Amino acid sequence: MEFRQLGKDGPQVPVIGLGAWPIGGGMGHVDEENGIDTIHAAIDSGITLLDTAQGYRTSESIVGRALKNGYRDKAFIATKVSGNYRRSDIRAAIENSLRAMQVDHVDLYQIHGLKAGHPIEESIDEMAKLQQEGKTRFIGVSNYKAEHMQQALNVARFQSNQPRYHMFSRQIEEQDIPFCRREGIGILAHTPLAKGMLAGKYTPETTFPPEDERSKRDTFKGDKFRRFLEAIDQLRPIAADKGLTMVQLAIAWDLRLPEITCVLVGAKNPQQVHDYLGAVGVTFTPDELDRIDAILAAAPQDWA
Repeated sequence: MEFRQLGKDGPQVPVIGLGAWPIGGGMGHVDEENGIDTIHAAIDSGITLLDTAQGYRTSESIVGRALKNGYRDKAFIATKVSGNYRRSDIRAAIENSLRAMQVDHVDLYQIHGLKAGHPIEESIDEMAKLQQEGKTRFIGVSNYKAEHMQQALNVARFQSNQPRYHMFSRQIEEQDIPFCRREGIGILAHTPLAKGMLAGKYTPETTFPPEDERSKRDTFKGDKFRRFLEAIDQLRPIAADKGLTMVQLAIAWDLRLPEITCVLVGAKNPQQVHDYLGAVGVTFTPDELDRIDAILAAAPQDWA
């Protein structure tokens, strides 16, 4: 495993982290014991950063069960307050998260996003108080744009931002990544496999069960889905030439940027976790990156 520093003065964290949304059932049912085995496989293989959230269904309680028998000391736990970001909401949320995971503090506590009527200044000030009280070692934000991060920095120093970033969703490259580079803010990239699309295992005929969030997304239906899959078919030879799976290519492509501290990848079983490891240490030639850029430029530009 390779490590990068989280922000300008933060800890060293692995370049691959485990995103716990799938384990909580957000992309179809996952047996709890299988979820625990997946977390153990991740930690044992060096993927020690675990990212969950108040809003990730049952994932925090599953993480808590997995952290027994010495695993807590090996893990960097990141979670998020989801939905409401008033002072009382944030304080109640972290207490609930600590109880669910059966720990006395987390390593990184994050604001999951923005909500109208919930001022950034109030939210980040309360987060800073939780840090001062020792309930979290570091604080961060998620899904913030550069302007929002600046508002937060005007109140308190935070360690990281967690934005969506993958081959079909590159909006953060223009303003947000340069802002984080300039201000020394770490980036935890979520959704690097485009909700599994970049794994390369789907066809235009693929459908998803009702409990899977993808069943409700236009991106995974009809002509748009077909066009994304055509782009993936064009990426396959690049992955094959480098001896990579499509999953490994997608993760390594995110990690090509030094500003990306860690790529958060979801998993439903230990086998998926083991596949991720092949993305560590991969480099790209300028020609390979140009070929990838050309393919992505021809793909739909409105992934959502």
